[in-house]
Amino acid sequence: MQEIERKFLIKNDSFKNEVASETRIVQGYLNSAPERTVRVRLNGEQGFLTVKGISSESGTSRFEWEKKIPKEEALALLAICEAGVIDKTRYLVPCGQHTFEVDEFYGDNQGLIVAEVELSSEDEAFSIPTWLGEQVTGQAKYYNSMLVKNPYKNW
Repeated sequence: MQEIERKFLIKNDSFKNEVASETRIVQGYLNSAPERTVRVRLNGEQGFLTVKGISSESGTSRFEWEKKIPKEEALALLAICEAGVIDKTRYLVPCGQHTFEVDEFYGDNQGLIVAEVELSSEDEAFSIPTWLGEQVTGQAKYYNSMLVKNPYKNW
């Protein structure tokens, strides 16, 4: 269960012209230690519990385990999470053979928009859309688990 992805900033909101779907996401952390984050997420009406390991040296890959849970359980777990919450809309934007997940943040992270693309290997090639900006893969401050501790508004 290895997650391989690259993360980018967004140049502009022209990606919204290519959106295939969008979902509101609210998430919190039961544990935000970089070695093992435990995330609770409400993705629309579906709950998820996710465990992630520490990132590789390049920041491109790490262990990830995820399990669907009922909405009611996700809400109960969100109530006991560490301080801070992530509130965002996730847009799925197809590009070539891949789909970018573009997250537009709200609340204390208002103004931050990042895109991720999942890959099958660290060196897999992918199409780069015109709206894609600077790569921030491996920069911890852009991890959701860090955005609850040091939100974008404080940068």
